[in-house]
Formats: sequence, C-alpha cells, structure tokens
Amino acid sequence: MEDPKLEKQFKSHRNTVTSLSFAPNTKQLASGGLDSCLYLWPFKSQVRAYRFVGHNDAVHSVCFSPSGHLIASGSKDKKVRLWIPSVKGESTVFKAHTAAVRCVDFSNDGQSLLSSSEDKTIKIWTVHRQKFQFSLNQHSNWVRCAKFSPDGRLIISCSDDKTVKIWDRNTNECMHTFYEPHGFLNDIAFHPSGTCIGGGCTDASVKIWDIRTRKLIQHYANHVASVNSVAFHPNGNFLLSASSDATLKVFDLLDDHGPAMSVAFSKQGDYFASGGQDQQVLVWKTNFDIISSPIESTTNKYANSSDYSTRSRISSGNLQQNKTHIATLQEKPQLETSDERQARKIDVFSEKSIMRMFNDDDQLKITNIGPAYENGIARSNSASAGLINSARMPNRNTRSTYDIEQNNTQQSYPPQLANTLDHIVQQLDILTKTVSILETRLTMTESKIQEINNEEHNRK
Repeated sequence: MEDPKLEKQFKSHRNTVTSLSFAPNTKQLASGGLDSCLYLWPFKSQVRAYRFVGHNDAVHSVCFSPSGHLIASGSKDKKVRLWIPSVKGESTVFKAHTAAVRCVDFSNDGQSLLSSSEDKTIKIWTVHRQKFQFSLNQHSNWVRCAKFSPDGRLIISCSDDKTVKIWDRNTNECMHTFYEPHGFLNDIAFHPSGTCIGGGCTDASVKIWDIRTRKLIQHYANHVASVNSVAFHPNGNFLLSASSDATLKVFDLLDDHGPAMSVAFSKQGDYFASGGQDQQVLVWKTNFDIISSPIESTTNKYANSSDYSTRSRISSGNLQQNKTHIATLQEKPQLETSDERQARKIDVFSEKSIMRMFNDDDQLKITNIGPAYENGIARSNSASAGLINSARMPNRNTRSTYDIEQNNTQQSYPPQLANTLDHIVQQLDILTKTVSILETRLTMTESKIQEINNEEHNRK
C-alpha cells in the first residue's frame, strides 16, 4: 500500500491560494487566490499555464462546470465571473451581490449556479443567460459556503451565524437548521451519496451530519487550528480536510509549509490538490484508493441504511485477511462526549489491534498506520476506526470495556492498566499538538527572517 505522493508543484500566485477545482477530465486544475488572479494549470508539462485577470479583488472561490467548458469564480469585488478555460481567457461578469462573494457552485446538470456572500444571502442563477432565479435569505451573518446536493434537489449552507441550513430547492424554504455552539463552519460538502454532509469548523473540528435523521453522527477533533476546507473522495470512503495548523488529513497528517486554505479531489479520485499561504498549488497522487470501488446508488450502504460504515484500503496481496474499516458514520442519539472522542483517537502501537467499546456487538477495529514522518508525510496519532456491527449504541452510562487483541488472541486488561494506557495516550496527543504548533511557529519565524534578509539585500 502506497502513501499519497506529491506529483506536481505549481507556484505563480503572489498571495494565498484560497480555492481549487479540478476539471472533470483531470487534465487541468483551476486555482484562485488573494492576488485577484485565477490560474489554469495543465497536467502536461509541455503545456503552459494560463493566468486570467479580471477581478478587482481577492478571488475566494473557483469551480469547474460539470462539462468542463466553464469556470465560475466569486470575488471580494462582489462579482461572479464565468470564464472559458482557453488561451484567450474570455469571461462574462455580473454583479451578483452587495458584498464579497465567498463561494460559487454548479449544479450537477450544469444548468444552475449557486453563489453565497457576505451580504448574508444565497442566490441561484441560470448559467446560460446568467439570469437571477431566487434568493435564500434566512442567515443572519456572512454565508461562507453553499453547495448543491448531487441530485440538485437540496442546497446546504454554512454561515458565521453558527448555523448549517438545509434548503429545499423547489420550495426555496429551509427544511432544517443545525446549530454550532463552539464556532462556525468555513466550508461544507455533500457526501457523494447525498445522505450526509461534512464541514470544517473554526473550533478545529470536522463534523458529519445525517440529513435524513438530522443528527450529528461524527465529530473529529484531530486538528489544532481552524479547518478551512473539506472534500469527500468520489467513492465516499475518504474525507480530506485542510487546516490553518498547516496540515491536510486523509486519515494521515500531511506536512505542508504554512496554513492550508483549500483542498479538492479530482473527479476520479486519483488526485487531490492543496493550496495555502505559501502561495503554492500542490497536486498529490492519491494511491490510497487503489481497489476501492465507486458508489453505486442501487447497492450503496448510505442509500439503504441509517447506520454507516465505510471500507478503507484493501491490500492486493490478500483481500480477505487485510480488510480494514474506517471512518464510522454511526448514528448517535446525542453529541459525543470527550471520553468517546478520546477512545476513537487511541493509537495502538502494534501491527494490528482491536478495541471494543460498550459491548461485544459494537466492535471497533483500529489499525496503526505506520511509522511517523515517512516519505515526507506525517502520520496521525489517531487510528482509523469503523463499526463492524452497526447495532445501536447503548446509553452513555453503560460501562465501557477495552480489550486489546493481538495476533487474533484476546487479552483482557484490568481497569487500572486501562486507565494508565488512556493517560499515556492523552499525554501523547498533547505532545503531538504541541509539536504541530511549534512547527507552525517555526515556519512563520523562518518566513519572517527570510523577508528581513530580502529587505536588507534590496537596501544594499
């Protein structure tokens, strides 16, 4: 099994890269930045990149149309532009909002365009004539992001008013509102199945909600700074997040060179891209999805069950013996406690281990992913976990037991030893976060020293 591998590195932006979008054919990548420019990067080395100039202020969002014939961009200059991705860089522009446009998104049929803004509104437009259709106005603060569902019937949005809203596109009414007590979401995305949504929050967490049961079903507290962007893999088995703690996470920590601001998967899922404050666009070959099959609406677990479990990477050597379940999306009657989150983050330093929680029917597999900082990729101290049996969890006051199984032999540990192990894990987690913060500060210090040296050199 291979790790994600850095394939390409593009550097022409003169300020932070804020948004990324792959062309449907994965032959081009669009990026927008605080330098007011939009770049179109080719994957063929002999083809040059295109730089599109038209916006008068920072570009907050870029998005390829499903056909690949258009690119939409939203800017702080309050305008939306539709670009033709060619050497001429022709575009049409319309003033969509009365404040900065934070996000743009095409419907899957390519006929409609969604724009969300700091003017607290979400607007839907026809792509062909850029004609305004209707507006959604129930947010009371900036709307950071709004996206169409895969079938186009729903719209989700997140706002600085600490809410996530689900809208019915046919009636233009808000169907449900999720409330965020600890922060607001910077970005939000639909799972490819359309049954749940994931978002990145300013409280350094990634959260997943079921839009049918209307409940929070996962809370990942693995970042140490604001989560700026999230993206689901096309097969639904992986969630990629970018954070100001200078990391990307796909069940691994990916070391970067400054706060990461944006991530995106290619349509086939074989590549993902990241952009950040270091003014670079990095393209990575996924590799962790060698055998995973795409979602099919007729057999998809997400479409037919209220309990979720996703299948992780499968080694080509032995499919039956090396199956690993990851990223449980088990429905829960209420928010997780800190003890449950800590239990999910336990890292067992062995080839293969199993942790049991609550009872023998709810079995969690935890797989240690390997040594730290191998091939430039920082491994998370959080093991990937998934429910083998999707039976409903008992009440929170049910006694929890932890059994460690090595080499298929179960061994029960006394409570005192279990508490000691839990304490060690907590200390390791604190150390990991401390090291991450120190790395971020060191990078910022190095950048500042470099700026000072450049200024002194220019004076001479």
